[in-house]
Amino acid sequence: MQLHRHLVIAALLAALASASAQAGDSGYHAGDGYDFARVTDVTPIYRDIQVRRPRTECWEETVAYPGPGSAAGTVIGGLIGAAVGRESGHRRRGRNGRTLAGAAVGAAIGHEISRAGKVRYGTEQRCQVVDEFTTERELVGYDVRYRYNGRHYLTRTDQHPGDRIRVRVDVTPAW
Repeated sequence: MQLHRHLVIAALLAALASASAQAGDSGYHAGDGYDFARVTDVTPIYRDIQVRRPRTECWEETVAYPGPGSAAGTVIGGLIGAAVGRESGHRRRGRNGRTLAGAAVGAAIGHEISRAGKVRYGTEQRCQVVDEFTTERELVGYDVRYRYNGRHYLTRTDQHPGDRIRVRVDVTPAW
């Protein structure tokens, strides 16, 4: 009976060794469910994205400034307006009002006339924000081709896997 037991144990050990030899150098051990496969090709995957970069753009612009009116133009215009207003009044009672109104209108006209010919020019800096768009390539992952037990597979990963990749192994009986 003991000999029979030894023969059964030897047969079981031989079966396990045979299963391990069939798995080859993969290193798979029944129970943990993971193994490593040899990577045959890695291709980086990129995506083009538009990047907005606002920048300030400035330039010099020539600007016209009206010159200051001379006091002489205002005074002369006021005197002429007062004289016209005084002469246009027939009655004494309305003459002062017309004289003042004429003086005011004449002063305003004289001031504008004296300003009209005097313009000075200068430069001012103008700025605006301009959006500049550039296209950049962004690495999004890797297409990884690998080989496991004589079969080829393809997957996408976030990181470069190196020369081997960890795979999940699921063995189920075939009926």
